[in-house]
Amino acid sequence: MNQEEIWDVDAAQRYDTPGTGMFAPEILGPTVDRLAELAGGGAALEFAIGTGRVAVPLAGRGVPVTGIELSLPMIRQLRTRADEATIPVIVGDMATSVAPGEYTLVYLVYNTVSNLLTQAEQVECFRNAARHLGPGGRFVIELWVPELRKLPPGQKAMVCESEPGYIGLDTYDVLRQQVVSHHFRFDESKQARLTRSPHRYIWPAELDLMAQLAGFELESRHADWSGAEFTAESRSHVSVYRIPPNR
Repeated sequence: MNQEEIWDVDAAQRYDTPGTGMFAPEILGPTVDRLAELAGGGAALEFAIGTGRVAVPLAGRGVPVTGIELSLPMIRQLRTRADEATIPVIVGDMATSVAPGEYTLVYLVYNTVSNLLTQAEQVECFRNAARHLGPGGRFVIELWVPELRKLPPGQKAMVCESEPGYIGLDTYDVLRQQVVSHHFRFDESKQARLTRSPHRYIWPAELDLMAQLAGFELESRHADWSGAEFTAESRSHVSVYRIPPNR
């Protein structure tokens, strides 16, 4: 599975869920609040901007936002909400594509850095973020914490989420640090719809080393966008990296 196959027309049309899921106000509101604060009056660049879930409300807050996105169907869906003048988008890979302009903030949300399936690509993503930032600029990553403690020895799969009409199942390859997420959605019929996405999971300490290689230092890490304390039990984190002001 490559990213173009995953983020196709069908995925783009089903991606937006206004008011629910990751579009719920209690999730999206704190995300936009924090990013607007970190932009500090400057412009922001979103890697893997998708359909504009975060970019559109962030631009609505007065932050100039540009995006980089690999999927043309996702960009077309974004264009139903914001035109090119409002939110310019560069078509390309977030690890290598360059956007024109100057930015105080680059951000990458909702676990998307793990869509890069090799360590080398993930390191290049950090370097690409640094390429767009000057001294004092910030790179923000939202990412889940691998839950290998829940995986018994010899078992390769576990249920990560279960709710009415949905079951999420992750299968792990711990040797290669790979995981495939399987999403089963079903209704009253006998048929279920399956979607899958491959990822390379990253431990927080490994993420910090990638940042260091690109010239960043860790400024803060919290368990969510509202600033909750990050602990050993946290399932995800929002990490803010900064280019030293005196670089």
